[in-house]
Amino acid sequence: MILDADDTIEDRGGTFTDVWASIPGQPDIVTKLLSVDPENYSDAPSEGIRRILERVTGSTIPRKSPLPKEYIHSIRMGTTVATNALLERKGTRHAMFVTEGWKDFLEIGNQSRPKLFELGIKKPELLYDEIIEISERVTIEEFDEDPEKDKRPPKKEIPGVLVKGLTGELVRILKPLSDEEVKEKLLRLRENGFDALAVCFAHSYLFPEHEERVAQIASDLGFCHISLSYNVGSNMIKMVPRGSSASADAYLTPEIRRYVDGFAKGFEGESLDGITCEFMQSDGGLVNYKGFSGLKGILSGPAGGVVGYARTSYDGETPVVGFDMGGTSTDVSRFGGAFEHVFETVTAGVTIQSPQLDINTVAAGGGSILFWTNGLFKVGPESAGAHPGPAAYRKGGPLTVTDANLFLGRLIPSYFPAIFGPNEDQPLDSAIVAEKFTSLTAQINAETGRNMTPAEVANGFIDVANESMCRPIRALTEARGYETAAHNLGVFGGAGGQHACEIADKLGISRVILHKFSSILSAYGMALAEVVQEAQEPSSEELSPETFSHLQQRMEFLKTKVTESLLAQGVEMKSIGYEPYLNLRYQGTDTQFMIMEPEDGNYRAAFEKDHLRELSFIFPPERKVLVDDIRMRAVGKSEQVNHDNEKLTKEMKTTNFFTVSEKEAAHSPKAYFSPLGLQATPIFLLDKLAPGSTIPGPAIIIDNTQTIVVTPNSQARILTSHVIIDISDEKPKAAMEDQLKTVDPIKLSIFGHRFMSIAEQMGRTLQKTSLSLNIKERLDFSCAIFSPDGELVANAPHVPVHLGSMSYAVRYQRELHQGKLRPGDVLVSNHPEAGGTHLPDITVITPVFEKDDKTICFFTASRGHHMDIGGLDGTSMPPNSTELWQEGAAIKSFFLVRDGKFYEEEICKILTEPGERPGCTPSRRLGDNISDLKAQIAANSKGSSLIHALMDEYSKPVVHFYMAKIQENAEVAVRNYLKSTLEKFGPVALEAEDYLDNGSKLKVTITIKEDGSATFDFAGTSCEMLSNMNAPPAITYSALIYTLRLLIGSDIPLNQGCLAPATILLPKGTFLNPSSGPAVCCGNTLTSQRLVDLILKAFRAAAGSQGCMNCFGLFGRSGFDADGKPLPGFGYNYGETICGGEGAGPTWNGASGVHVHMTNTRTTDVELLEKRLPIILREFSIRRGSGGRGLYNGGDGVIRDWECRVPLTFSMISERRVHRPYGMYGGEDGECGANYWIQKTEDGWRWMSMGPRGQVDMGAGDRCVIHTPGGGGWGSVANGVNGHANGVNGHVNGNGHIHEVKEKPFYPRANGSLDAYATAQTESS
Repeated sequence: MILDADDTIEDRGGTFTDVWASIPGQPDIVTKLLSVDPENYSDAPSEGIRRILERVTGSTIPRKSPLPKEYIHSIRMGTTVATNALLERKGTRHAMFVTEGWKDFLEIGNQSRPKLFELGIKKPELLYDEIIEISERVTIEEFDEDPEKDKRPPKKEIPGVLVKGLTGELVRILKPLSDEEVKEKLLRLRENGFDALAVCFAHSYLFPEHEERVAQIASDLGFCHISLSYNVGSNMIKMVPRGSSASADAYLTPEIRRYVDGFAKGFEGESLDGITCEFMQSDGGLVNYKGFSGLKGILSGPAGGVVGYARTSYDGETPVVGFDMGGTSTDVSRFGGAFEHVFETVTAGVTIQSPQLDINTVAAGGGSILFWTNGLFKVGPESAGAHPGPAAYRKGGPLTVTDANLFLGRLIPSYFPAIFGPNEDQPLDSAIVAEKFTSLTAQINAETGRNMTPAEVANGFIDVANESMCRPIRALTEARGYETAAHNLGVFGGAGGQHACEIADKLGISRVILHKFSSILSAYGMALAEVVQEAQEPSSEELSPETFSHLQQRMEFLKTKVTESLLAQGVEMKSIGYEPYLNLRYQGTDTQFMIMEPEDGNYRAAFEKDHLRELSFIFPPERKVLVDDIRMRAVGKSEQVNHDNEKLTKEMKTTNFFTVSEKEAAHSPKAYFSPLGLQATPIFLLDKLAPGSTIPGPAIIIDNTQTIVVTPNSQARILTSHVIIDISDEKPKAAMEDQLKTVDPIKLSIFGHRFMSIAEQMGRTLQKTSLSLNIKERLDFSCAIFSPDGELVANAPHVPVHLGSMSYAVRYQRELHQGKLRPGDVLVSNHPEAGGTHLPDITVITPVFEKDDKTICFFTASRGHHMDIGGLDGTSMPPNSTELWQEGAAIKSFFLVRDGKFYEEEICKILTEPGERPGCTPSRRLGDNISDLKAQIAANSKGSSLIHALMDEYSKPVVHFYMAKIQENAEVAVRNYLKSTLEKFGPVALEAEDYLDNGSKLKVTITIKEDGSATFDFAGTSCEMLSNMNAPPAITYSALIYTLRLLIGSDIPLNQGCLAPATILLPKGTFLNPSSGPAVCCGNTLTSQRLVDLILKAFRAAAGSQGCMNCFGLFGRSGFDADGKPLPGFGYNYGETICGGEGAGPTWNGASGVHVHMTNTRTTDVELLEKRLPIILREFSIRRGSGGRGLYNGGDGVIRDWECRVPLTFSMISERRVHRPYGMYGGEDGECGANYWIQKTEDGWRWMSMGPRGQVDMGAGDRCVIHTPGGGGWGSVANGVNGHANGVNGHVNGNGHIHEVKEKPFYPRANGSLDAYATAQTESS
């Protein structure tokens, strides 16, 4: 035995720390211990090494004594230190320097709110303790949208004024950095005890000199840690994520250093000298412990798991979905031969710009808490963690997924580590679990009238947890253009084996692969990982033969840089391999693809192959491909080559399999499997099973660290290093009549997931098959399914103004064509009288027929925003429209497809007819229109096929039964809320009125009855307007369903049941129910906001929020013709909505600088704006004091200050510029907003108010300054003031505001590509 060659690999997870040790000549050692057990040890990894060394040496090593190094060759670790510090907000106190005008840039962030339905918005806590503006500013000289850009000679450098950036682009220094100012402000920070600093200046990704100079001065003044935004992460364009990353690095890396230093002191000599110690990084590569940083260690543990299954469970042909189910959460990922990375993610509410494996966390894990709420089974996202842990852990914890598995007989206490209790020697506590499930079952039966058994309840929670985990797996694969069922399921994590078969079965995956170390695969993966070093630089070049030589030169520079780093870590030159990448996109689009150098060197072909697979189209060859970033990944190839993948492939082909007799089982207890009930389930010990053993289900296979459940429709086969489980298509079914007798709350929860999953998959299909940027990239669409009578069943809640409104469009078509619809029909509509919101939102509707082709069983519908359907002055959203015909093509009902024919010529005629109107143009994007309409048809077709599959699985009567019951479930939740409101206020009408800035009145009277029904009467609302603020009835329905969901405050199904208790009276001829003639485009964006405030005011639920979306636009000239004359029209444009203040409430301060209610759009980053457009965004800050004061203060609005670098036309449509957002119960009103044109004159600046709306031509140097409204206050100031939290939890920060301390929200640890999709759709709303 060679004791001095011991390799120890550790992964410290949220619940358990896994340890794998390799000793030459001996079997590998595997052990687990609790990650947090303060009564017995302070650090789990050190304790794990101590236990391994005791086992290897046979000697006792007392706790807290130094660990001997003579027996250890190397240590590889994954740690949650950075993750936990971020999640728990326990990082290092630090200050931050930022460009003047931008001190609030991280507090505002991207201006969207974290949760769509939330009163009292809670924004993620800021990491820095103080932020200071520095008087420096640079910008990019040229702009991408310049129509004359290629006609002018290139500008030359002017030292100190115009200089070349990293990409070769010219940078204009508007305000040089002052060393004196920097030194003065740094000295003040040092006097206040700061020794950690983060720095983020605008455009430092391109021009880092100012940041570097600050770092030099700070270092000279004694700052111990300095994080510069341009070099801590990926150094990509976008100031907010880069600055957030710098702050996160300053917050986390000192914690990592303290942990590593403390870990090292636990060894002899208080150091790791003589031991190779490496840490796993989020990108799947190892780094020497001296170079390990907090920013790159956030996904340290999960990344090890991805490397583990990629190196052990991939057969070279079938891609693998990674399913890592641990104690706290479950991570899903994908491997198809190469690691997939993302470069901007959100972790614990903090945007991180750094390479990470594409890992996506779903809430459910072994420790996820089980809830019975609103008549539904709910699992997570809250977790019991390691302390107190599940109920069975003997620490007083709640019921969790682990407890459910234990109760069902799928976890065997005698085979589970006896590490519980005060002396760490007790088994799992089955008795308390049985007691808790019995009590919960009694509660459920009492509330539902059913007679469920505790086993059925426990199994129901398992089923709901499995379904919730399947939804993101489907999304992860299908969003990338892959079929879910065409994968194997690579299962790992301590709880993965208990759920593997049922997860695969739900996904249609036929094979599950578990490695022998699957329960500790994150640790084992680190043993198989390689040392990696990355470098990346921005680029602004076109991909072409002319530019490629320069790109290669830059790649060589990065190659030298990463090589030097690997050599410094002890990697030999001969072991280094390189992976060059170019980050590519088509000109005029935002969708980027990180392309690794192909074997033939043809980057464009590789880019177009990925583009076609994922997005279903490519542009013509003449469309330019741009290089946004150059990336070099150097890999120190491991000397220890793992052959598990090759072994897996070979053994599956050559092994002779045989069925194992049940007599060989250790014993055969009973376990519960639905719908069969308790079944004899033999237990086999994995180390006793010979390769070739075949075990039919039901069965349980156990080793020292994991339990693998083989379900009745599955069969396990044993290989030397793997367990392969094949899933049968045959499933036992419960009798249909039994399923229709009473509502099963388990199935109610499951069908809620399944219906929503259908709507989500429709959306993926629409995004994948569309062509326009607005749908494909901004994801401005919604998809939904409807009952046979047109009632909403499921609508993914991404675009609030679409909620509930589409059902009225479906019902209009159903009633119009009653009895005349045929299979294959597809209808299209957008008219306000036909259930539309505004004309650009076109709805495509498909009836779904039963197999007899006679009876409609469902409808599917998709609504997408078409950028151009004709209209006044070339836009479908004109700020000055007064008549509907000025806003483009209006369609009440048109058969887009009938009898297999797509009526392209006819729909094109409809879309071009607006050009015949005075001052209007036809649609100029017919290609996009047709492509997107076809994509909407494809989305509906996808929904139809999924509905048929669901009916095949459960039968139509069962599907319809639960469709109705889910609607009833939502109805009950709304009725209960209305009953509680009646009890609170008594039998009096709830009334509210408010005024738009043009003087028009909004009024509602709400009368609630004892049965929980209510009448919402809008009588008293003003007549329709000679403007575009008129709102079709669908807008009011959407505002009401949104507001009711907001007021209920908990997750309920969003369907027609939400409005079932409501009678809505909209007097004809008011601007909430206008005739067919008036313009409506801003009813969608502005009136909808005012409606939500009105209803909340009536319910006395919250003070008024900003009540506006602040619709802003700018337009640039088209250039000149050959004679030098200006071309007509606009050559480029940009539009956005701007955040403001949230109204305060009875227990909260309103959030500042955030979008509220019917929109949640994200703002475009300043660096992208200044690169694309001829503007300087001088300021984006919070209007301190603009929120109304009160017992609880209203949130503040913002200031957004644009400066023109060339003549531009600015457009603004806004509200709350005349009437202030109301306060409640004595709280003060919020401040009005204002829109200013600041004209540059010889004497300085001339300020002029633009009023609530208008369009102004501005000259170079002029500014457009927007002040958005604050929210109203709640309660009298005389009763005291509860600080000004502005929705950020925590402590006093650099703004001097006292932040409320509230319950910590749940944050997924890994938000990969799924989060990118979700946020993109959120920003489209």
